[in-house]
Amino acid sequence: MSIANAIEVEQLSFQYDGRYVLEDISFSIPKGSFLGLVGPNGSGKSTLIKCILGLQKPSKGLIRLFGTEQRKFKERSKIGYVSQKANSFNSGFPATVFEVVSTGLTSKIGLFKFMTPAHRKKVKEAIAAVGMSEFINRNIGELSGGQQQRIFIARALVSDPELLILDEPTVGVDAQNVQNFYQLLEKLNKEHGITLLLVTHDIGTITDKVTHVACLNKFLHFHGESKDFETFCEHDVSMFYGHDIHMLTHHHDHGGQHA
Repeated sequence: MSIANAIEVEQLSFQYDGRYVLEDISFSIPKGSFLGLVGPNGSGKSTLIKCILGLQKPSKGLIRLFGTEQRKFKERSKIGYVSQKANSFNSGFPATVFEVVSTGLTSKIGLFKFMTPAHRKKVKEAIAAVGMSEFINRNIGELSGGQQQRIFIARALVSDPELLILDEPTVGVDAQNVQNFYQLLEKLNKEHGITLLLVTHDIGTITDKVTHVACLNKFLHFHGESKDFETFCEHDVSMFYGHDIHMLTHHHDHGGQHA
């Protein structure tokens, strides 16, 4: 055990209707790192996230959050969570950007309590951190999918989390906004020191953003630094996925890309 890790998972298994969805999973996420969790549909990624968040109980194994057993962990404000937008939010909801982000403070303020000037300042800072200050009074339903996801990140950031978990947050977001979105995550990790766990299908797109990769398909097939994951050939990754996969890695810093 080490409090140098934001998350530690030891020999975790999860059964659903007598069938193993996850089996003997062990890995850790060091504080300040950015882990991309990849794998095909039905590989157990969302189930693993639910176990980490305490929404599902593993059949066996142990999870620690910041050195504390998950079931004893009380500092929930240390963890921010952003789900798939399509499953979590009605974009027709009549609320401004400021109002949506302020709901991230509910656990600290309490329901139906008034916001102090300090709380309002926190909300504005969170909106600024995701580059959306000019939209602060705009109705959330008027924003694009990519802009809405930035607001959902701001809502998660407003409580000052040390760990941010994102479960396929770019579903339904166009390609250009996806790139901007990943650049925002990279900035939050590098400049703000927030530990990130990102569940994604975009293997090639994220490998130059993340520090670590975990490849899951019931078992944990790979866990290590992103530079080591890049050395795997497409055949190896396709074996993990159970079908052919094309690896395309983007290196924006070098003005090019390679397969």
